[in-house]
Amino acid sequence: MAPEREILMHWLSQRLSVLPNSFLLAWGWRRRLLCVLCGAVTALALPPYDAFILLLVSFPCLVWLLDGAIEPARGRWREKLRTGFALGWLFGFGYFLAGLWWIGSAFLVEAERFAWLMPFAVLAMPAGLALFTGLGLALAAIFWTDRFRRILLLAACLTLADWLRGHVLTGFPWNSFGHTVSGSLVLSQAASLVGLYGLTFLTVAIASAPALLADVRPLAGRWRAVLAAAAAVMVLAAYGTVRLWQPAPPPTALDIRIVQPSIDQKNKWRPELRDDIFQTFLDMTEAPLTGAARIGHSRLVVWPESAIPFLLTQEPGALFRIGRALGNSAELVTGAVRAETGLQGPDYYNSVYVIGGEGTVRGIYDKVRLVPFGEYVPLKSLADRLGLTSLAGPLEGFEAGYQPRVLSTSGSFSFLPLICYEAIFPGRLGRLPGAPSFLLNVTNDAWFGRTPGPYQHFAQARLRTIETGLPLVRAANTGISAIVDPRGVVTDELEIFESGLIDGPLPQRLSSTVYGITGDGPIVFLSLVLVVFAGIWRHNRDSRLN
Repeated sequence: MAPEREILMHWLSQRLSVLPNSFLLAWGWRRRLLCVLCGAVTALALPPYDAFILLLVSFPCLVWLLDGAIEPARGRWREKLRTGFALGWLFGFGYFLAGLWWIGSAFLVEAERFAWLMPFAVLAMPAGLALFTGLGLALAAIFWTDRFRRILLLAACLTLADWLRGHVLTGFPWNSFGHTVSGSLVLSQAASLVGLYGLTFLTVAIASAPALLADVRPLAGRWRAVLAAAAAVMVLAAYGTVRLWQPAPPPTALDIRIVQPSIDQKNKWRPELRDDIFQTFLDMTEAPLTGAARIGHSRLVVWPESAIPFLLTQEPGALFRIGRALGNSAELVTGAVRAETGLQGPDYYNSVYVIGGEGTVRGIYDKVRLVPFGEYVPLKSLADRLGLTSLAGPLEGFEAGYQPRVLSTSGSFSFLPLICYEAIFPGRLGRLPGAPSFLLNVTNDAWFGRTPGPYQHFAQARLRTIETGLPLVRAANTGISAIVDPRGVVTDELEIFESGLIDGPLPQRLSSTVYGITGDGPIVFLSLVLVVFAGIWRHNRDSRLN
């Protein structure tokens, strides 16, 4: 090696060791605080901030914290397990606290009843979700090493943690680590190949790679690993760019009208306002065509989640008024509360209705995945004793529907209804008979005001289009409502708290994506294989040392 190159390498090595040493040598409360801060910085990559460049800081710092805490415990797997879980929980707590603090705003809608619960909810949810990152890093800690392969091990363990979080109990995949690149439509195209959890793996592995520059190894070898990660980014960017550059297929023969009334949540269920609210929807449905609307095409009007502020089937006149507003060439899809007679009184469902132009109900879907404490109370008998049953809402909780199902319009277009946060769950199409023409998401994010919540919700719903190759029609009470093409490109939208209409053609679906065919199986299997190989390598290494 030339003397000039040796000097350059030595200078780089010295400079690269300054920041890592601050994390490697941290201990006690400083290490714990740094871990929480790393998680909080990672959350800045989520919408609406989309500062995913910060991942190149937060994940390397997490690797260095693990290096400094775990390697001194070489051979003592119980201590590694405890240390990894503690650091993982702290990192997860910082991440989910910074990413989900906005849930507290829901408790201010009826502040006189629920404001006292806000601090408990804001802290309790991140604390619970952080258990999964704790488990992920506990697993990684057992097989941790000082070699480059620990980056792949970390990516595999956090991928498994995200997957578990999306499935355990009813699942809650909100703000999986794969969502941190949702601000880049180009990079998000990889979801068509590997899905949300594959994005988690790629994001963690690539973002953690700069940590290798501080390893105690020849600098040239360290740079090769980092350059390999940079090459992976370029490949993903090239794939996304080519996919987005491809000409979009021509639109379908179906036109969409999305109604966004922007009704304040405090007014939504007031009995004296219900007729005014219903009339607002009817007036917006009958309003003149706007935007890219096409004269003479069949039309599907979409109202948001629980748009009708009363039980539709108990108001026969309401169906007549809806039919009159629709006319002969339109149908309505609307969210509404549905009631059925049960063994102990009425059972309530959060539902979607398909209503024809003559005012007849043509199809119903009942929401399958309910929001804990928003639509039902987990462990209801215990909650009754604690006086928490009323947290489930004005109708004292909903019943879950039987299973997902595809609904159809009279024009032979079929759609998969996704009510509210059902849109955050990947991989639902593989269990359905037939292939829908589009995804339809109705929601009401008015509970969360102008916080990051509605932006995160929309980004996650948009990711379903990239995964499946299906366009998305989304109606939200206070926004974000949009028509999204099957590559995640927004063709039209209404912003937060904007009252208005979207008129436009339904985009054509694409052919099946790789992820749509394979689902989450390959990435989960790959993550498990990497963990197993890390365990075998660590066992062989410890055997040689002994």
